[in-house]
Amino acid sequence: MPSTINDVAKLSNVSITTVSRVINNNYPVNKETKARVLKAIKELNYKPNMIARSLITKKTSVIGIIIPGLTNLFFPTIVEAIEKSSKEACYTIFLGNCYGNSREEIKIIEDMAQRSVDGIIIIDPQFDNVKKGVYKRFQKSLPMITVGGFPSDSASSSVTYDEQIGTKEAFSYLLSLGHKKIAFIRGGKSYSYDVKEKIYNEILKENNFTFSNIVKIESGNSIEAVNSSENKIKKILSEREKPTAIFACNDLMAVGSLNACRSLNIKVPDEISIIGCDDTLLSEISNPKLTSINLHMKEVGERAASRLISLINGDGKESKPIKILTNLVIRDSCRKVK
Repeated sequence: MPSTINDVAKLSNVSITTVSRVINNNYPVNKETKARVLKAIKELNYKPNMIARSLITKKTSVIGIIIPGLTNLFFPTIVEAIEKSSKEACYTIFLGNCYGNSREEIKIIEDMAQRSVDGIIIIDPQFDNVKKGVYKRFQKSLPMITVGGFPSDSASSSVTYDEQIGTKEAFSYLLSLGHKKIAFIRGGKSYSYDVKEKIYNEILKENNFTFSNIVKIESGNSIEAVNSSENKIKKILSEREKPTAIFACNDLMAVGSLNACRSLNIKVPDEISIIGCDDTLLSEISNPKLTSINLHMKEVGERAASRLISLINGDGKESKPIKILTNLVIRDSCRKVK
């Protein structure tokens, strides 16, 4: 039979209340007594009853995480960092996938709230819900962190990455290589895509470039993005006036662009340059290796977990949004225009 709290109390020669205080770390306990209790817990391999514990502490030690998809490595990378940081703080995670659907995202938030999670982290929140102030409403009764690029005043507690810095650096790099004909490929509704497109248009205007080609696909965060990007880019590369470079709003689209070039026997980077974004594992294993914008996903996940746990513990109720800088990682997919 599993050991009980009574067994721990007997072995360490203390009361059940003292054992409970050591486990929950909610009241000061003498160092020697605490060491004795922890030793007994280890010897007996005692595992606290989480349900009973939650009734006492009013906490479940569970953090909810909502993502728009699993096939874009950007999201699992952040989730992994959140899970690792949460585990170190004795929290487990409950994962929900809204598949990029704003209504489904709200349903998952409500479901997690009913399951009494201690807090929720929403990665790449749905733009419709951002505009409607959905997260602000939920944040009034439940600790919540939103992760992703959007206006800082759209959520009181957020971790964002300054995509403008990395995006501008990427375009400056292409300009330094002599590129004047740059195609731009993005997904559907997303503030992140909108920010990048705005910078793209500004670059064209500032440099008086006449070539402009914005490609839009619907499934920007799924494996479909690779196939859709490949098909769209193949059409562009078959036109009379072709781009000399492609800016893709994530690595999935960049890989799709690579596939399009390969199918048309167009060499990258000799004949065309490609830049991705997110700096996921794909950028390292593609051929050639992709130049990509690093959003520092692990740091984003760690900071989101730390911020949420602080909110759960009652700290930083009026916390300011956290913004993490981004930068371009240069690899093998870009070259000077011949």
